Amino acid sequence: MSRRAWAAGVAAALLCAAFAHFCVRIVPADVPSAPAPPPQVDRRSDKGPLLIPVEGVPASALTDTFTQARAGGARPHDAIDIMAARGRAVLAAADGRVEKLFWSQDGGRTLYQRSSDGRLIYYYAHLDGYAPGLQEGQVLRRGQRVATVGSTGNADPSAPHLHFAVNVMHPGEAWYGGRAINPYPLLVRH
Repeated sequence: MSRRAWAAGVAAALLCAAFAHFCVRIVPADVPSAPAPPPQVDRRSDKGPLLIPVEGVPASALTDTFTQARAGGARPHDAIDIMAARGRAVLAAADGRVEKLFWSQDGGRTLYQRSSDGRLIYYYAHLDGYAPGLQEGQVLRRGQRVATVGSTGNADPSAPHLHFAVNVMHPGEAWYGGRAINPYPLLVRH
């Protein structure tokens, strides 16, 4: 075995160990099991899994924060946080259309994107700024720059990140509706 192959093997083992240490949660046997996962969304029209919506962030850097409590346990997170440097490009996770550009106290500068088939809303929050010329109704292509990472709203200014959520929509349901599903498995599928 060459030194390069050996070094690559060691690096892979270290990455696996880091993943297990920081991302795997062990639950005691007496804790009730998690609810059943949501039904699979029909994704035949997609080209594959969702694109990680922050430029340069690999799947190995993601942590599933969907089930974590927020506001002192008063509400579920219903999203994942993707940590990144302020100003890093936020990309469209899939094809779709800008449904709403909105400012909220909690989410700060936000973007709601409806999927091409209308069945999903992708929610991007705590944005520092929108891409130049971005407007409601605009068609987006997967990977297109839509904004930059920030810490607007109730985000900690010292921890800029993208709050990314996916909601399943009923026909005709407004941009602020829907049922939250965990985006993590949609971002890390291979």
